[in-house]
Amino acid sequence: MKQIIAKPRLKWILLFLLSLFVISWCLLYGSNINQTDIRYCFMNSFSASPTVSYAQQKYAQNKFSVGPHLLDDIMLSEPKPNASGRSIIFHETSCPNEKLRSRMQYLGSAPINMMDLTAREACAIESAALHNPGFSVFVLFASPAYRDYNNTPPVIEAILSYPNVHLRNLNIWTYAAGTPMYQWLKDGKLFRSSYVLSHLSDFLRYLTLWRWGGTYLDMDVVVLRSLEKLPPNYTGAESTTYLAAGVMNFAPDGFGHEIAEKCLRDFLLNFDGSDWGNNGPGVITRVMNDVCKTANIELMMNAKRCMGFHIMPREAFYAVPWKKWEYFFEAQYLTETLNLLRDSYIAHVWNKHSKQRHVKVGANVAYGILAEKHCPKVYAAAAKSLI
Repeated sequence: MKQIIAKPRLKWILLFLLSLFVISWCLLYGSNINQTDIRYCFMNSFSASPTVSYAQQKYAQNKFSVGPHLLDDIMLSEPKPNASGRSIIFHETSCPNEKLRSRMQYLGSAPINMMDLTAREACAIESAALHNPGFSVFVLFASPAYRDYNNTPPVIEAILSYPNVHLRNLNIWTYAAGTPMYQWLKDGKLFRSSYVLSHLSDFLRYLTLWRWGGTYLDMDVVVLRSLEKLPPNYTGAESTTYLAAGVMNFAPDGFGHEIAEKCLRDFLLNFDGSDWGNNGPGVITRVMNDVCKTANIELMMNAKRCMGFHIMPREAFYAVPWKKWEYFFEAQYLTETLNLLRDSYIAHVWNKHSKQRHVKVGANVAYGILAEKHCPKVYAAAAKSLI
């Protein structure tokens, strides 16, 4: 009788242990697969190795003179962001796996990521170029992007009609090499984040401002007027308690570079992959709390208190708060939204919340009105909708 009872018990114990092993293996191995997959978004045969020379890249491109060509790397080509700080820089950080069918093509037998921008992203770029002809506008693709010169999407043709717009690849590994961020990137904490692409964007915006200075802009903005006469070294208040990181300007040297250095240190010290906002707006807020010796945003707006760093009022860049993002997309809010933006330099449309909202060309809503005026070529090229 004891043997009869023991055998089923042993069987269930073994099944339980086997289940624990399978679950643990799946969690561990599945996590590694996800990390590996996301890393591949930012590598290809050229970018995976810092030892591949620019000459080798050009040779590989020349073998395929007709068809897709890899965009030039920002670290290896000219022009680069201006040493005087007269540059506006955007980052495109999406993973091509998100749009696998529409963006991936093949060069020989190798899959490649075709350069792509939504009309909304292209609108941000055109509006920056249109209103700031004295600035160079750079769009840096973190996932290695190719362009087919015989089949360029209309919205990209629209932005390339501006002579001050430059499209470049950005190899995150070589871009970070020689900076305080390189070892941190190698350690892989970024790729264990719960918000990898968002935190990659945070990582790059501070690294870019440390490398080049100039003006960083998010891709979900519409520039409404020239930024060329704004004083160097500024960011914008988003609320009464937080600064935002969607529009920032640091001088490439002197005090501006010191602030960029402080931001990198704060990013490395306080990075939290479980908190969406900690590594973007959280960084600039903490740094300026320390520089200005106050957490009171109103007091921060006194540039003397902040050693010459300018905290722009909310209406400058974030007149429509994120909780009212729908104001840009609904006709009933048109007059109120345009009135809120009357003194703004930039309209921020909060893509995190609004990216699924489509605006038909010709719609009588604030985003459509702004796009028609401030990115007219993209608006015309969009044909059916702005996304």
